[in-house]
Amino acid sequence: MLRILSVATAAILAMAGAALAQQATYSWTGAGQGSGKCTGYKMTVDVTVEGTAVKGRFQQEGRPERHFEAALGQGGAIKTKAKLDGGNSMDVKGTIKDGESRIILDGYCKFDAKLVRK
Repeated sequence: MLRILSVATAAILAMAGAALAQQATYSWTGAGQGSGKCTGYKMTVDVTVEGTAVKGRFQQEGRPERHFEAALGQGGAIKTKAKLDGGNSMDVKGTIKDGESRIILDGYCKFDAKLVRK
């Protein structure tokens, strides 16, 4: 009886873990905010969330692809930095949650990516 209970408990925990670790993907393409040249820069952002792990890529048209990784905090908040060339970095912050997911890339220009779930 104890063995059956242990096997059943393990199966329930495995299913719960699989449900929590389901992958969600988001995307956005748009222009920079502000003044000057920033509004003419086109950016694409793709984000994948698996459990609490967030992996993202972004690419400004005509520039190299960049990456970032973060962990979801309380309320789906994220905050990290993405490394750029020459030792520079870009701040990455935002929220990933049902109904309102966005990433803000803030460096030489600001991009407010209102993510759409795929």
